[in-house]
Amino acid sequence: MILERSNRIIASAEVASLDSLAPQARIYVINLDRSPERWERLREQAAQYGLSVTRIAAIDGSTIPERDRIDFHPRQFIYHNGRKLLAGEYGCYRSHLLALQQFVASGDKMAIIMEDDVELNQRLIPRALAAMDSVCGARLVKLVNHRLVGFKPISETAECDIVGRCLHGPQGSAACYIVNRQAAKKLLITLKPMFLPYDVALERGWSTGVETFTTLENLADFSPFRADTTIGKRVHYRAVKRHFLLRATAHWFRACDQLRRWIYTVKAKPQSMIGNTEQR
Repeated sequence: MILERSNRIIASAEVASLDSLAPQARIYVINLDRSPERWERLREQAAQYGLSVTRIAAIDGSTIPERDRIDFHPRQFIYHNGRKLLAGEYGCYRSHLLALQQFVASGDKMAIIMEDDVELNQRLIPRALAAMDSVCGARLVKLVNHRLVGFKPISETAECDIVGRCLHGPQGSAACYIVNRQAAKKLLITLKPMFLPYDVALERGWSTGVETFTTLENLADFSPFRADTTIGKRVHYRAVKRHFLLRATAHWFRACDQLRRWIYTVKAKPQSMIGNTEQR
């Protein structure tokens, strides 16, 4: 079995070089204008690995007055989360939608969308493409997560990565994921209006209508900038959280959503390991 896997990896590397795979999935990096050092680090990594990256000028939520927030209803957010929205969360939400819009407008078939606190690596594109090929539908595969609880394997990729879903969540992080064109178009509709943080909303495939999966192992590492979050720290979240009794609606929503997640994961059927011939 070990020898068979080794042979598959070697064969895959020989057939699909980075030069041939790169045009199939463009990498979009979300980066704030006030964080040039993060972009420079990624540019250097891209040059090192021969990757092409496109910068998405992130929207700074702190510069947008609350009255000017579009596709957002404060009461709905408080109802579902038991707290007020952080300005950084709004900026994150708008920035990811901007990346999806630019991807759809480009005409490309697939895109890897990542935040600027993730490290690039030489095998990111081939492993991400293999993950997409191992599952079907208008789909999205999360390549980075903070936690995986109750992981259910669905397929094994040509790169020997395991793809599946989780019985429990949220998994945390929208730092890096690959998405195809059809799925991106759906997300641009179903993720509006904003009533959850972007990373939570993104993985709710039962709500978005996008077949959503995750890899068992992170396909990319976080950079040293991870500790210096631009969205908000724990102290900021605690400051906008309502009293426990006033968060009853949020607790009820999460319980119902957890049930939907469980059903969504349990119903997922194992798929072919490799050789998915469906068009991306």
